[in-house]
Amino acid sequence: MKFKLFKDRKGKADQAKNNKFVKLARELYVHARKGGPNPESNFALKNTIAAARAEQMPTDSIERAIKKAAGANDSVEYEEIMYEGYGPGGTAIMVRCLTDNRNRTAADVRSIFNKRGGNMGESGCVAYMFDQKGLLVIDREELDTDEDTMMMQALEGGAEDVIVNEESFEVITHPHEFEAVKTELEKLGHKFESASVQWLPQNTVAAEGENAEKLQKMMDAFEDNEDVQDVYVNFELSDEE
Repeated sequence: MKFKLFKDRKGKADQAKNNKFVKLARELYVHARKGGPNPESNFALKNTIAAARAEQMPTDSIERAIKKAAGANDSVEYEEIMYEGYGPGGTAIMVRCLTDNRNRTAADVRSIFNKRGGNMGESGCVAYMFDQKGLLVIDREELDTDEDTMMMQALEGGAEDVIVNEESFEVITHPHEFEAVKTELEKLGHKFESASVQWLPQNTVAAEGENAEKLQKMMDAFEDNEDVQDVYVNFELSDEE
């Protein structure tokens, strides 16, 4: 039984990693199509390459996605769509998709909401509960700099705020300043656990009991969907949940 459980867990982990690679490849393709295949002159592509490497995506897979975009003569065009809705307990959820078929993706996202105790709403129904911000996460174990110096460097580099956690520093920027702040911190030798422009909740609520279970299943379903790139939420799950 233990071997079977291990196999099940490993199978799910492998599938999750594969799903992540598929999504990253799509993101690489879109940015390379939009801004060109050279990461030095295409910040969005450079950032996605860094994210792909952080996820240990094979180098040949990264290069293949970029080359495919550079030589693309096909008619496949991905559009970015944000869907908004409510999860169990009235929690707020925003789902960012890259899709070549708007009708399919809308139906899939609506189904994921409906089957797990939520419902998809109109555009803008929960966006007012979030702010779009740049988020640069630095692992404290990888950092030689002390807390005060780190905060000073980030704020002098143009950051709006720095949130200090036990494991990490979270550098918050205005979305338009994200590229400049990231570049400045990189010049100082900082490496990032993750770096992207996201929708951050203004306030969070604790999800518990049955609602927590439904929300976890909803997040798993979004992760399994190839069109879904990111999910932004205003709830937190405790370690126990």
